[in-house]
Amino acid sequence: MRIGNSIDSAKAQARKLRLMAFDVDGVLTDGSLYFSDNGVEIKAFNTLDGHGLKMLQKAGITVAIITGRKAHCVELRAANLGINLLFQAVEDKRAVMASLLVELDISADQAGYMGDDVVDLPVMTFCGFSATPGDGHALVARYASLATVRGGGRGAVREVCEFILDAQGKLDAALAPYLPAQNQ
Repeated sequence: MRIGNSIDSAKAQARKLRLMAFDVDGVLTDGSLYFSDNGVEIKAFNTLDGHGLKMLQKAGITVAIITGRKAHCVELRAANLGINLLFQAVEDKRAVMASLLVELDISADQAGYMGDDVVDLPVMTFCGFSATPGDGHALVARYASLATVRGGGRGAVREVCEFILDAQGKLDAALAPYLPAQNQ
């Protein structure tokens, strides 16, 4: 992963997080839009990303989805991952984030957002921490606290989740249940 500022700065920002929100198209997916013959929108989600989101939640970090498009498959994916804070068809993501901060009684420096395109910059720069996939727009990468190696829908979200958990000293505990027991 590439760090927009410095790794120490990004870790310091991530250490404060109590809320992490994500865009969908280009972040939780590769940005491709598929439509069935009868007009149903279909998206492909990555299981690595999904497990990363679950690990964040289990570690006590609230997860939200704030996206400009609306698709039933996103509702299904959010429900599958236990994400209750789902905001679709949002024109002003920064305003939604600001309302969410009031509702959750947290400050902007305790919130993060992962986006991939210029429309995400207002909310990303509003938050204390921001991230973008490795294939996000170059201008977005310039302003992000963290840019991943992996692309959107291809494990980028998992990289960010593990970066946050590591910054907060929670990654080892999150991964421990999956490691083989040591011989006694």
